[in-house]
Amino acid sequence: MNITQVETRAELSTFIDLPYRHYKNDLVWVPPLRDEQRGQFDHIRNPLLDHCEYALFLLWEGGKAIGRVAAFIDRLAVEAWGEPVGLFGYYECPADPEASQLILSTAREWLTKHGMKSMRGPWSFVSQEWGAVVEGYTPSPIVMAPYNPPYYNDQFRAYGLTKAKDLLVYMVDVREGYQIPERILTLTDRVAERYKVRVRQLDMKNFDHEVETIISLSNQSLVNNWGYSPVTEAEVRAMAHDLKPIIHPKAVLFAEDQQGKPIGFAIAIPDVNQILKGLNGSLLPFGWLKMLWKLPRLTQYRMFALGVIPEYHGLGIDSLIYRALYESCYAPDIRVEINYVLEDNYPMNNAIIKLGAKPLRRYRVYEMSI
Repeated sequence: MNITQVETRAELSTFIDLPYRHYKNDLVWVPPLRDEQRGQFDHIRNPLLDHCEYALFLLWEGGKAIGRVAAFIDRLAVEAWGEPVGLFGYYECPADPEASQLILSTAREWLTKHGMKSMRGPWSFVSQEWGAVVEGYTPSPIVMAPYNPPYYNDQFRAYGLTKAKDLLVYMVDVREGYQIPERILTLTDRVAERYKVRVRQLDMKNFDHEVETIISLSNQSLVNNWGYSPVTEAEVRAMAHDLKPIIHPKAVLFAEDQQGKPIGFAIAIPDVNQILKGLNGSLLPFGWLKMLWKLPRLTQYRMFALGVIPEYHGLGIDSLIYRALYESCYAPDIRVEINYVLEDNYPMNNAIIKLGAKPLRRYRVYEMSI
C-alpha cells in the first residue's frame, strides 16, 4: 500500500468516486450527487476554501484506490477557537488496521508540518457535516448528514483519537403518534403574548435580504457553540444558492419582536436523500423527473439550524419557533430529525426532550494532540 497526494483533475475524480465503490453494497448509505461532491472542492462554488489550506490523499493497493482522507486548516476557525487545531475528514478506509494507520498518519504529518498542535475530525468542507456515527446507524442518513460503518470508530480509537464532543440527533414522527405536548402549546402561547413575538415564513421574493438576516442571526446566536466559527457572507450565499431550488419556504421561519426586528430563526431542509437513494449520484437520465415530482411532496425534514439572539435566551422563544415550524410543515406523515445538538448543551437537550422528541443518533468528533 502507498499514499499519494491528489494533484490532478483525474486524481480528484478518483477521490470523489471512491465512496461510490466503497459503499456500493451498503443498503443504508445514500449516494450524494457527484456534481455536488465535486463542488465542495471548487474554490468558486465553495467559498469556505478561501480561508482553508488543505491536501487530499489517496491510499492505493495494486493500482486501485482503496482509501482517502483530507487534511486541512481553517484559518478563521483557528482564529476563533484560539487554538492551532487542524482537521481531517472525507475519511474512507477498508477494514484493515494497517491501511487506517497509514491514512491517519498521513493526515497527522501534514497538519504537524503546517504548525498544528492537535488533529480533530471527522470534519468536512460543508457546514455541520461533522463527526462519525457511533449510535443509530439506521435508518439511512438524512440530507447533509455523515455516514460511516461502525469499524471506523475502532480505527480512530486504535490510532489514539479520543472523544472531543458528541453531537446528538432527535426525531419526531407523526406516523408514530407524535404530538406537541399540551404544556408546550400553553407555554408558547404565553411566550408569544408576553414578548409580543410573531413568527413568519421565508419571503422568496426578498430572498437576498432574507439571506442577510440569516447571516446576522447566525453570527449572533451561534457564536458560543462549540465548533462554531464565523460564517462569511460568501459562504452563506453559496449555501443559499445551493439550497434555494429545494427549500420549502414554509420550513424557513423568522421570529420578530414587536418592532419587527428579527430575533431568531429556524431552517428545516427537505430530505432529498429520499429521492437520491437509488440514483447512484446522478440525476441523469431521468432522476431529475423524480426530483421534480417528489420534491414538493417531501414530508421528511432535517432541522438544520435554530438560533435565538442572546438577549432572548431562556425565554422560551426557541420552543415558540419550533412549534411554529412544526405547524407550518405539518402533514399526517411528517417526520423531522433535529440534528446536531451538542451533548453538553443541557438547556437545548432538555427543551427538545420536553417537546417529546426521541433520541435517534449520536455522532462523535475525535481529537488528539500531535
